[in-house]
Amino acid sequence: MTASLTRRQFLKNGCLVLAVAAVPGGVTLVSLSPASAAANFKPHAFLEIAPDDSITVWVGQTNLGQGTQTGIAMIIADELDADWARVGVRMAVAADVFKDPKWGVQLTAGSTSIRHRWDLLRSVGSAARLMLLRAAAEEWNVDPARCSTKSGKVYGPDGRSLSYGRLTDAASRQEVPKDPPFKNARDYTIMGTYRRRFDMVDKVQGRTLFGLDVRMPDMLIAVLARPPRYGAKPESYDEKAAMAVKGVRKVLPYEGKIAVFAETTHAALKGREALAAKWSKGDVPDLSDKYIADLFGRKMSGPGAILSQGDAEKALANAASVIEASYSVPFVSHAQLEPTNCTAFVEADRCRVWAPTQGQTASLEAAAQVTGLPVDKIEVMTTFCGGGFGRRIESDVVTEAVALSKAVGRPVKVMWTREDDFSDDVYRPASVCRIQAGLDAQGDITAWRHKIASPSIFSRVRPDAVKDGMDSSSIQGLDDMPYKLPNRLIEYVLIDLPMRVGWLRSVAYSYNVFTVESFMDELARKAGKDPVAFRLALLEPGSRPHKLLTALAEKSSWNTPVPPGRGRGVALTDCFESVAGHMAEVSVDRASGKVTVHRLVCVVDSGVSVYPDALTAQMEGGAIIGLSMTFNEAMRFADGGVASTNYDGYPLLSMTQVPEKVEVHMVASGAKAGGIGEPSVPTVAPAVANAIFNATGVRLRDLPLDTSKLKKA
Repeated sequence: MTASLTRRQFLKNGCLVLAVAAVPGGVTLVSLSPASAAANFKPHAFLEIAPDDSITVWVGQTNLGQGTQTGIAMIIADELDADWARVGVRMAVAADVFKDPKWGVQLTAGSTSIRHRWDLLRSVGSAARLMLLRAAAEEWNVDPARCSTKSGKVYGPDGRSLSYGRLTDAASRQEVPKDPPFKNARDYTIMGTYRRRFDMVDKVQGRTLFGLDVRMPDMLIAVLARPPRYGAKPESYDEKAAMAVKGVRKVLPYEGKIAVFAETTHAALKGREALAAKWSKGDVPDLSDKYIADLFGRKMSGPGAILSQGDAEKALANAASVIEASYSVPFVSHAQLEPTNCTAFVEADRCRVWAPTQGQTASLEAAAQVTGLPVDKIEVMTTFCGGGFGRRIESDVVTEAVALSKAVGRPVKVMWTREDDFSDDVYRPASVCRIQAGLDAQGDITAWRHKIASPSIFSRVRPDAVKDGMDSSSIQGLDDMPYKLPNRLIEYVLIDLPMRVGWLRSVAYSYNVFTVESFMDELARKAGKDPVAFRLALLEPGSRPHKLLTALAEKSSWNTPVPPGRGRGVALTDCFESVAGHMAEVSVDRASGKVTVHRLVCVVDSGVSVYPDALTAQMEGGAIIGLSMTFNEAMRFADGGVASTNYDGYPLLSMTQVPEKVEVHMVASGAKAGGIGEPSVPTVAPAVANAIFNATGVRLRDLPLDTSKLKKA
């Protein structure tokens, strides 16, 4: 998934005209049709300036509530020297020009929306600014070098000015600059400041349109009866009973499932219930929590794929002491609030798709495969999403909606229920690991041996990326940990199970950082050293991780006395081109085992902080997700399928579990813009687990934490 796109190629290829089209039901879409306002200045697909001075930033990144669309607009507007009050944002139709310049696909994932587009987004604004400036200079017949721009206007050497809107026609005739210069960070006037998010008012006032809100004339709602066990096939169902339900229009077998079409969601659900489908036993009828645990145990006793640096085995043999510990984490669901859905309308010569998707390219390809239409006859319109966390990368619901619309010749909205979402999710992999480390007589680490077993994401989505049994996505946080460990051996054991696994916020870092940072604390205790000082000695002085951990210790008052009855813990990660760390301060009721997180301090270095308000919100949201995984979240399996089918069996963090205080501090390193959404999660669980140990002396090594072990005997 690698591709390169130069700034020049982007600006040249990005001269794409976009226009707005209204459809029945109030949903506003965008298409690649000719522009409705020929006088607008459209130097490339990301930017459009109208004669009335309004500026539209067209965004190809999905709005999942993370504030990225406002952040992208801030980058372009700053380099453009725009009047922020005149800037607005529109979601663009799926198109090649919006593909990730490094990955070659249009995708909102991996905290890449800004970090992969940092230079390109700045180029958009800078190039447009130069074109406007040169247009004004030509009109005034002056040297462009003597002109300047500020807040949506070009100023001449004698003080006269022209607004950007006044220059749209002349600027359109300018050549796109080859390598427009970028501002120095000290000259930013929009980036790094607090701005109101473009989507906030509509969300607060209930006007935002999500995927579930899409309506089309003559549209049917479709729900599918899905196998209750992995690999199960329908053996019988009562089509006549389903068709007898008022509002049901059709029943159709589809890919091992049974689709029920109706005029309303209620009728579709009642029709599915009336089917009374009977299913086969499935591929693994004995699948259960115990079955999975036993499989992990057997696999951990066998060999795996090796990644080695130095000679860990020899160093372990010569160590003054060897410490060993085992950890485990469960399968985790995305549990997004808006259930999976998609609306599609397949006609003879075109296909339209409306979806709350994170993967526009995959959606286009899925629709093309089902319909046989060329991609240029397919439009994918991205709606707002009620959460996603990686689940909406998948195109399975798009395939369903397109196939079912094609089958009935009408617009179809496919609706998943909450139970469907949990039972057929693409889970974050479970993992089990065993770590051994050697310490010398001074308590310094001489060797690190890490054996991990987990299902492989790449085995499903990119089989060619699994080399000799090694899935690089499964060892994130192990092969790139920030610590200097000259003798390190990683052994990966691929677990084969029937459930699908996929991307979930911070992916393998969310569990590997838990194990690494928990074990680091164990080693520090064995060495008789302070956990922060122990880590700092393993980090390159002056490096971003070293500076961040130093700042975390300062901001969290690490070296001050801990309040009576409490414990503190820290954890550090370096991932997605950002560095982040947490300090947790907790107390434990030894009668009940209840843990109270009183304070959670986060320090983050994301390079340039484009949008501080969104950064803070992302770190706060990541803290909540991290705590939810720490104390609550675990998928359960039984009878060949999923046992956790709704929030009652998969509880999320409650308000009573939220810390009294969540602090977010930013460290300015001068590095390029890094990711935010992903780095916010991994260090929460280990910081809390380490704090619990320091409060009680009890080490919890399995997620979610079993706090019953904290009760006094």
